[in-house]
Amino acid sequence: MHIRDWPSNERPREKLLAHGASALSDAELLAIFLGSGLRGRDAVQTSRELLAQHGPLRALLENDAARLARLPGLGPARACRLAAALELGHRHLAAALERGEVLTDPAAAGRYFAQRLRSRGHEVFAALFLDTRHRALGFEEMFQGTVDGAEVHPREVVRRALALNAAAVIVGHNHPSGDAEPSAADRAVTARLKQALALVEVRLLDHFVVGDGPPVSLASRGWV
Repeated sequence: MHIRDWPSNERPREKLLAHGASALSDAELLAIFLGSGLRGRDAVQTSRELLAQHGPLRALLENDAARLARLPGLGPARACRLAAALELGHRHLAAALERGEVLTDPAAAGRYFAQRLRSRGHEVFAALFLDTRHRALGFEEMFQGTVDGAEVHPREVVRRALALNAAAVIVGHNHPSGDAEPSAADRAVTARLKQALALVEVRLLDHFVVGDGPPVSLASRGWV
């Protein structure tokens, strides 16, 4: 049965219009992008097969355009459109921070760190520097490590905060394993950073750990 012959409340496009994009499954979202499936299979079936063989969704979308182009059901044109759509999403998330707008929603910073760090295959520690009104001054990747960890030097974060005349800092790093639960080492680094920044009257507002799910805020746990 073709998708157009499905009940209207089950068709991906109609579901999106009625309930929003968040109501759709990964396969349904990908099917809307594909538009049509491989011969003998509709777009949803094709999307499910792509995710089953090359997924989950995060793993599929971490492929570059050249790799995506070789996957059945995509090809060069769709791969380029998908890569461009992903980049548009990244830029949309980053736009408010990079315009220097005020950070009124702490969760927005967490989403920003997730967007910048989630796909990295090794651990990256980054800092978002803010002015007295909590407007973004800059985002910098400070330290990089192996798949297991990155060594963090608080003095370097302090040095950059002073150079940018920052009044506050939000830091974050990724766990390439996908498990965002903060480790004892993460908590220890947070305490050292908070202490070092306080010496120059710069506030540490939060420390996000990025994994497969929503980023974990150490401030929400009372650890900042």
